[in-house]
Amino acid sequence: MDFDHGKPIYLQIIDYIKKQIITDKLKIGEKVPSQRELAQQLKVNPNTVQRAYREMEGMGLTETIRGQGTFIVERRELLRELQQEMANALLVSFIIEMQSLGYDDQEILGLVEKYQKDLKEEMK
Repeated sequence: MDFDHGKPIYLQIIDYIKKQIITDKLKIGEKVPSQRELAQQLKVNPNTVQRAYREMEGMGLTETIRGQGTFIVERRELLRELQQEMANALLVSFIIEMQSLGYDDQEILGLVEKYQKDLKEEMK
């Protein structure tokens, strides 16, 4: 995992776990790697992973069962909520960046429609 130096690592770990859920690499109700395992896998300090896990539990994303580990909460609507949350963050960032380049709303929409159409053509 490549980390962005402009954002705290623990937040990037949370985003990483969310994306794992969205892409079905981690399933609802599934046990997540131990804090030590994830720290080794991502090559980060275990305290950073511990903070990410604590935050995820506070967000209602995970739950820790003493002696068994940490699990993705079993809520059916979780996947959809995570998809919406990540999509919103991407869109806000995209729109702000496009506006900073001087594009207005109509130009942004036009570009999105054009590139979406072009991508569909390439995939045929």
